[in-house]
Amino acid sequence: MSAATGSFLHVAATRLAISFMCLLALWGAFCLWYQVPGGRVLKSLSVALWVIFALAMLVALWQGRVAVGLVGFAVAFVGLLLWWQRITPSNDRVWADDVAQMTTGEVEGNRVVLHNVRNFDWRSNTDYTQRWETRQFDLERLDSVDMILSYWSMQAIAHVLVSFGFNDGSHLVFSVEIRREKSESFSEIGGFFKEFELSVIACDERDVVRVRTNVRGEDDYLYRIRMPVADMRSLFLAYVGQANALVRAPRFYNTITVNCTTLVYHMMKRIVGHLPLDYRLLFSGYLPEYVYKVGGLDMRYSLQELRALGHITNRAKKSDRSETFSAAIREGVPRVAAPGSRELQAIVGGDRG
Repeated sequence: MSAATGSFLHVAATRLAISFMCLLALWGAFCLWYQVPGGRVLKSLSVALWVIFALAMLVALWQGRVAVGLVGFAVAFVGLLLWWQRITPSNDRVWADDVAQMTTGEVEGNRVVLHNVRNFDWRSNTDYTQRWETRQFDLERLDSVDMILSYWSMQAIAHVLVSFGFNDGSHLVFSVEIRREKSESFSEIGGFFKEFELSVIACDERDVVRVRTNVRGEDDYLYRIRMPVADMRSLFLAYVGQANALVRAPRFYNTITVNCTTLVYHMMKRIVGHLPLDYRLLFSGYLPEYVYKVGGLDMRYSLQELRALGHITNRAKKSDRSETFSAAIREGVPRVAAPGSRELQAIVGGDRG
């Protein structure tokens, strides 16, 4: 090997190591910002000290002092990882009112008793009457499942709600939520760094939909799901199981891997046996395209027609506190016949593009 080649490889390796260290240092800075206890002053000081140390190690590496730069940074980063691993989720914090309770369920055959079903009366985002209720459900009367997407900023991101309808006209919605502390507000970036615990909350539809459309100014769309009744019941029980599991063993929310879309995907995958992976599972705002692709929506209509028919925001605002809120937001949305189990298996095994 010539001297020129050796020098080139040395510079290339050094630059690669510096790039890798920069990425790790950036990750560490976010970890410290979101997890160091105390106020902004202490967090800022911790991040500043970490950045200064990382820069010193990078300079040492660039100057050829490999032992100081690489080994010094590696030791510090291992220490950071050990501290990071000791940060564990908890159900014992001072929670925001709307996630203060955790839904739990008891199942006896087709009878399900849910505790802590949220049914708030929202007047504004900060003014509301709290109601946590116990409700009973007969799975023999379950006859529909709807997916509701709520958009608040960009088209690619939405909150996913799953609403179960019963033949008496009542509806119950399951919402996978970040469990915020009273002092916290939602942050997509914080969701990567153990800032929030995970919660599955059963809600009255007039609570969880109305607060988004009528109070927070979000834009909501409802899609009726094609699903055999047996699978509807299995999905309902899967939500109850997830809620109970989080009471026993808390988990952290993750913006990508553990959120309102991925949990539904994994529950449905266990029920139907196969669902293809797709980028739209990460960008929840495009989830209707994915569900339509696998045949889970009403195939008599185009997706654009279903989106227009299912635009419920104005209907929700008009209905507001009406006792017929659930029926009102579904006006003009055609019911869909549930496929048989074999038909569903054939659909999800194929590709409707």
